[in-house]
Formats: sequence, C-alpha cells, structure tokens
Amino acid sequence: MPYLSRIWLNPQRTKAQLILRNPQVAHAAVLAGISRQPVSERVLWRLEPDPVTQHRLSLLVLTDSHPSWEHLVEQAGWPHADEPQAITRPYEPLLNQIAHGRQFTFRLKANPTSSTKTPDSPSPTQKERLTQHRPRGVRVPHRTVAHQLAWFTSRIDRWGFTLVDGEAGLPAVRVSGRERLSFNKSSDRAAPVVLQTATFEGALTVTDPDTARQSLLHGVGHGKAYGLGLITLAPTISAAHT
Repeated sequence: MPYLSRIWLNPQRTKAQLILRNPQVAHAAVLAGISRQPVSERVLWRLEPDPVTQHRLSLLVLTDSHPSWEHLVEQAGWPHADEPQAITRPYEPLLNQIAHGRQFTFRLKANPTSSTKTPDSPSPTQKERLTQHRPRGVRVPHRTVAHQLAWFTSRIDRWGFTLVDGEAGLPAVRVSGRERLSFNKSSDRAAPVVLQTATFEGALTVTDPDTARQSLLHGVGHGKAYGLGLITLAPTISAAHT
C-alpha cells in the first residue's frame, strides 16, 4: 500500500540546510526512512515552502511501504514541538478518487527537457556521447517559461490527464517557480549535476484513470531521485461537494 508523508523541516538546523542545498543529501535522508535496505521500492519526494508560514518547509514523500521519519525530525526538524512533525497517511483514498472526468488542482515540480543530437553548448560528457557509433540524442533543458509550458502541455495527455480550460479558452496552468540546481553527487571532483526545474500549478481533468494512477505512483519526467516528478492533487471545490 502506498503512503504519502509530510515532514516539517527547520531551515535553521544544519542538517536541514544541507538538505535544502543538495538534493543528493535530501535523497539519502529520504531513503533512510525506509526500513528495507537497500531500497528497491519506488520513492518520490518534493521540498516546498509552507504556504502559511515562511519559517519552515515541508518535505513530501510518496513511498510503497510505511516509512519512519524520526531521524529527520531529530536532525532537521523540531523534535520536541507540540504539533506532529511528521504525518504519514495511506495514499489509497486519493487513488480511489481518480475517475474519468474528475477534476483536481495539481502541483508538479519537474525537469523539462528534450532530446537532441545537435545541442548548442554540449558538455564534455555530451560531446563524448555524441561521437560514439550511432549516437543517441542527449537531454537538454528547457530554460524559458514558454518552452517549459510547451513541454508540460505536450505531455499531460500521456500522463492520463488533460488541462481544464482557463480564461479566454487558455489552459489552466502556470509556472509558479523556476530554479537552476547545481550539486555534486559525491565528494570527488566529478562534474556537478545541473538541473533546470519548473513548478507547474493549475487544474486538470482525468481522462485515463489507470494511466493517471501510474503517473501519480511512479512520477513523471527526469530527476525523480532529486525531488522532481511527484504530481500532487487536491479535489476542486465543486468536485469536493459532489
């Protein structure tokens, strides 16, 4: 049974600062919450600010098995606070709401990319790959809002959804945040990992329930190990009262 967790992080704690700066550190901290090691199950996660207050952040984690987050609360949260610092709930109730025609608001932080054999400024690794016999294309990031939105709208149908029409017939989606992540996977001198991210928010309709559930459970796009690809849904006000 899948579970969705929310853990509060205290940005004043040293461990929380490391998690915020380096997705590789965050990934390791998330996997440490799974009892069966080495971790073989699918795990998705996302960091985001608390919409109510700016003094804390939330870490959302989707797991197949029931996790334990005491280590994160102790190292990066408020271990002696009155309110619960980590909440884990079954994900099945949301999955059971996925039906054809059902509308939800959504949030997705993703790594919009495309594949090409002629990148403008290839990295040394990409140059090496492109000189191989029968080279495959290399991934390049979309850096402008227009290209990021085009990436999103061209893929949402294959994820089992379609966008709700907004004002003037425009799709109800916007890019609410953009970020360039650069971090090292280890302490060696290997080239850093660089990811261009975009956060999409809006309203959608379920068109293919089975595919939609798979998209929710397995994530979309690249960079899932680094806090990307997790789609979160909330019923719209009209749907919540039907």
